[in-house]
Amino acid sequence: MNKLVLRLLLVVVVVFFGLWKLSSSVSFQLFGELIHKVDTEQKLVALTFDDGPTPHYTADILQLLDLYQVKATFFVTGTETQRYITQAKQIVAAGHQLGNHSWSHQRMIFMSLDEIQREIEGTDQQIREAGYQGEILFRPPYGKKLVLLPWYLANSNRTNIMWDIAPETFGEDSEDPQTMAAEVLEQVEPGSIVLLHLMYKNREASRAALPLILKGLKDKGYRMVTLSELLAAQ
Repeated sequence: MNKLVLRLLLVVVVVFFGLWKLSSSVSFQLFGELIHKVDTEQKLVALTFDDGPTPHYTADILQLLDLYQVKATFFVTGTETQRYITQAKQIVAAGHQLGNHSWSHQRMIFMSLDEIQREIEGTDQQIREAGYQGEILFRPPYGKKLVLLPWYLANSNRTNIMWDIAPETFGEDSEDPQTMAAEVLEQVEPGSIVLLHLMYKNREASRAALPLILKGLKDKGYRMVTLSELLAAQ
């Protein structure tokens, strides 16, 4: 009996570990199209910024991108886009791409299909209210997905965008702008997708790293483009 219980516990642990790995994978999902990097020989890279917009940091970020003549993709939430529609419109007017990062930024692993639909379609509506007319790509909050979310994305012909470089996930090094920028420049390859969070007060290190990343990528001969432009280079 004890052996049977241990075997069952082992099976449960293995199953839960497998599900956790699946939910966190940046390169695989059960259904539909997931892209974490683009296969291209051109020296192109997409900078992607999650969350927001917010009134405190959007203008400065746009000014910096304009200074370096760079276009980026902003994965915005529905609730913040609705609340700060002026900033969302500024992003669009500056020629950047808006992507869908859900309405409430809650993990969508255990949401029902109805909840998933409301989260995504409500955010799509706000993105259109901001004046963005291009394809709306999607990125799940925290990069988490399991079964129903990929199934919904596949059945609504939506592309799930992940990343291959996330300098904010390197432990203590993510608090140092110089180190964050160095990690990006060391890892970057043609077709890379870089993930950053810039919109909140606690992301000061990321905002300080951004000009270092912009300058470093340009010095390495990379052109920074929107995700749609990067996908078109496949």
